[in-house]
Amino acid sequence: VELVERGGASVQAGGSLRLSCDSSRSRIVVYGVNWYRQAPGKQREFVAGIDRDESTNYADSVKGRFTISRDNGKKMVHLQMNNLEFEDTAVYYCNTNYLGSDWWGRGTQVTVSS
Repeated sequence: VELVERGGASVQAGGSLRLSCDSSRSRIVVYGVNWYRQAPGKQREFVAGIDRDESTNYADSVKGRFTISRDNGKKMVHLQMNNLEFEDTAVYYCNTNYLGSDWWGRGTQVTVSS
């Protein structure tokens, strides 16, 4: 399993970013995908997830602002982040669980300036 995150950048508060999780290099088909984030000095936390049946779930802190979606043709899962807040600053990681093991990408940095 190989996951590659893209799209991190520095933006001002109120701005938008779209992150992508690319699984095209994986030898298996990745279905359930989650986004996590880790801010400096804090534990990694769940942000959003999309399941095999396309059902989605979100952390309360991002509901209404973030949207997770899948592009099956390109084997990508996107995280559209709108109305970004300073507190969204973190390294964002893509995650999937395969055969009982968690797999992670290397992360992409999102920095929101107030």
